[in-house]
Amino acid sequence: MLEVTGLRAGYGRIPILHGIDLRVAGGETVGILGHNGMGKTTLIKTIMGIIKPSEGRVAFLGEDITQAPPFERARRGIGHVPQGREIFPGISVLENLRMGASTRGPRETEIVDGVLGDFPRLNPLLDRLGGELSGGEQQILAIARCLCGEPRLVLLDEPTEGIQPSIIDLITDTFHRLRERRGLSLILVEQNLDFITALCERVFVIQRGRITREVSASHLADAGLVSEFVGSGD
Repeated sequence: MLEVTGLRAGYGRIPILHGIDLRVAGGETVGILGHNGMGKTTLIKTIMGIIKPSEGRVAFLGEDITQAPPFERARRGIGHVPQGREIFPGISVLENLRMGASTRGPRETEIVDGVLGDFPRLNPLLDRLGGELSGGEQQILAIARCLCGEPRLVLLDEPTEGIQPSIIDLITDTFHRLRERRGLSLILVEQNLDFITALCERVFVIQRGRITREVSASHLADAGLVSEFVGSGD
């Protein structure tokens, strides 16, 4: 589904990514682990087109999208749930969801209703402003809004940050169902090891802007390995 080859990117003259190679199959979830400042969020933003690569190639469903802007990648089927959620705080929950489905034309209502079926916790909150929700509710809304775009691949950046265990369990169960029903693929940047182990088949370790190791999720039970590679954010 996604193939990243030799990807280099950074901020101005400051290089962050130094030749990333990454492949994700349909229906697969992969995790990205690394210490603070190693390039995890930069990688997600470059795959989404928010940051332009200086070298390398990004292919999605067999087509080169290296130069495609973020809106084009979204239309092709890549969704992004950024760190910090970035919902629209001044409009209602329903309006946030409608924004996510806005490119789907007459199917907008059908899509929103379907996503609300996956996240029934949002139903009593539809008239509330996004900014009035709790942190966990905002994270659910951010994921639901992303899914309203009907993505084939979702990029998740620290989705469990600052939210309660019950919401984490809800998100985990929902993504398991979506993978089975839709064949949804996920790339997950996360520090919650229980969450990443519950969802991921493979985990990539990133150090100084390079993928240095690939491990199975089962290896995350190795405390020595985890303490060597897990940081507090990016």
